[in-house]
Amino acid sequence: MTSQPESSHMVKDSSSRSARSRRHKQTRRSIKADLLPGSLVHLGEIKTARPTITLIEYDANAIEEHGFDSIEDSRACSPTHATLRLNVHGLQDTSIMSEIGSRFHLHPLVLEAILNPSQRPRVDDCGEYLYIVARAVEFDIETIDVTTEQISIVIGRNFVLTFQERPSGLFEPVRQCLRADMCRMRSLGHDYLVYELLGALVDRYFLVLESITDRAEALEDQVLHNASPVLLARIHHFKRETVDPRRAIWPMREVINRSIRADTRFFRSETQPYLRDVHDHTVHVIKSQDAMRDLIRDMLEVYQSSVSNRLNVEVRLLTVITIIFMPATLISGVFGMNFHSIPLLDRYDGFWMAIGMMLAIARDDGRNPLATQLAGISPVNLPTRRLA
Repeated sequence: MTSQPESSHMVKDSSSRSARSRRHKQTRRSIKADLLPGSLVHLGEIKTARPTITLIEYDANAIEEHGFDSIEDSRACSPTHATLRLNVHGLQDTSIMSEIGSRFHLHPLVLEAILNPSQRPRVDDCGEYLYIVARAVEFDIETIDVTTEQISIVIGRNFVLTFQERPSGLFEPVRQCLRADMCRMRSLGHDYLVYELLGALVDRYFLVLESITDRAEALEDQVLHNASPVLLARIHHFKRETVDPRRAIWPMREVINRSIRADTRFFRSETQPYLRDVHDHTVHVIKSQDAMRDLIRDMLEVYQSSVSNRLNVEVRLLTVITIIFMPATLISGVFGMNFHSIPLLDRYDGFWMAIGMMLAIARDDGRNPLATQLAGISPVNLPTRRLA
């Protein structure tokens, strides 16, 4: 169980990272203020030491892989197979983007969108190719932080280009499948490859949501037994971390829909059923995300109810005690006044008679509602205070 200092430190670190990210985006966007549309300027964070280029060309019978550390090394490569898949990790080198744009005849605005990793998921039909923007989601179990990364996919007649901010292993299962002997994927064309890439994205959504939901359910158990300000901060942290996944996942449904309705130049009729399957998975992910958001909202309500109930019990206890001792305070106050003529002052048993009057008022004879209220507060109902 996380202690209070560790939880507070985690929330402070997350807030500082978010503030630095906002300042970074504001600073980078100011660079393009005076530039023409289509100018190639990288606006995102630099997440790799140097960009890497990977080229996979294949057909039904063979596959070849080429890795390049610079754009000069790639110029000597001449693809000979039917389908080509080019992947770029790291977008900070605009000369690489310019070279790729000229080779595959990409519009400058498409290159500009690729270099600006804050795009909303969408699909653009550019005539000779289709440009898809998607967002990958990652979840850090240690810090309970969610990060998103833009994935740009360009689909041509026989090629697929993918652009990622950093190596994440997201598409590694697809690459492993292509490398396998007698791989069925190699004979299904470039559009089936795009289906596999989109499917890998949606599968990652499932994994991230399951991890967040498991952590949220564990937090819910703590809220039921011990509502503390530290838990409230953690609940708000979970609520804040669900914003980015929602922004990444919700538009994906429309992205898949538009891909299904796209021209058969990009997705053949044989691939349409696979895209519809990805669409169904996307709808399932959205429902799971809504359920997770409901869980977090319910935790806030449970926390507020728990705090309110604890306060009610404490106020009830204090009120009953106050009412019980109020007559005793009144009697003792009356007998403590400095007057010569006070009843029972001259009796040797006057003190014990006054005490008896106090006890008689507070006794439980079945007709005293004060004692009945006090009996309703048992040690089980009293609030307990434990460390989170």
